[in-house]
Amino acid sequence: MKKKARRHGGTKARGTGAPALDRFDLYEIAVTSPGPLARFLKAAHGGRPRTLGEDFSGAAALSRAWIELDPRHRAIAVDKDPAVVAALASKVARLSEACAQNLLPINSDVLRAKHPCDILACTNFPICYWHTRPALLKYLNHARSRLSPRGIFVADLYGGSDAFHTGKQTVHFRLKGQRIEYTWEQRKADPISGRVHNAIHFRIGGRAIRNAFEYDWRLWSIPELSEAMIEAGFQEVEIYDRLGDAIDQDGNVLIQPAEDLDDPHVVYVVART
Repeated sequence: MKKKARRHGGTKARGTGAPALDRFDLYEIAVTSPGPLARFLKAAHGGRPRTLGEDFSGAAALSRAWIELDPRHRAIAVDKDPAVVAALASKVARLSEACAQNLLPINSDVLRAKHPCDILACTNFPICYWHTRPALLKYLNHARSRLSPRGIFVADLYGGSDAFHTGKQTVHFRLKGQRIEYTWEQRKADPISGRVHNAIHFRIGGRAIRNAFEYDWRLWSIPELSEAMIEAGFQEVEIYDRLGDAIDQDGNVLIQPAEDLDDPHVVYVVART
């Protein structure tokens, strides 16, 4: 699970000339899979999509992965937090000049974004920022208006029998000799209202970053979101629980809709125009 932070750090690691890993770096390393997700989105579209829109983009790991897939790809990353857009600028600076010119960061509320796209992605659970059905429908209608013919909108959800349980999950791993600890915490959960309050914490070496990202979400169910998508004018909705790992002879990832779900699960809800 995941999302944003307030500030992009720039301190240097002690004894080195390299910048210390900030919360955006740690989030990208510990939480996201932008490369596999970008390839999944291309496969889910099924055609020759060029332009990806990434709403609630954060530091736009997905957009960066998308433009690196193909020199013809373009990406539009939208986030309303100026600090997040500033963090994205430092990430873009690490890209090649050819890639960097294909990514457009926009500091805006997603409901004001107008740029058309072939795929619009709302991943890492930000669909849950919409706490009421009218608000959700307003966003879905706006999302559909941005899509080209045969375009797709993709949002993810988590669920299962423990979706409204509180608690923590911690994962440890090493990166370039540094020991990193990632903790996902569900602090509050109300199955009656569907509201959950979550936080992400990191520890790297002796440095703790508590509350690196915090969320107040309405956890929508798969049927609720699917029905809202149809009401907003999408023609078809498909559910996927795997990003795919098999590759065909042309290098395209092979995917298929879910027939059953693990417990717990993360799913990708694909709505087609």
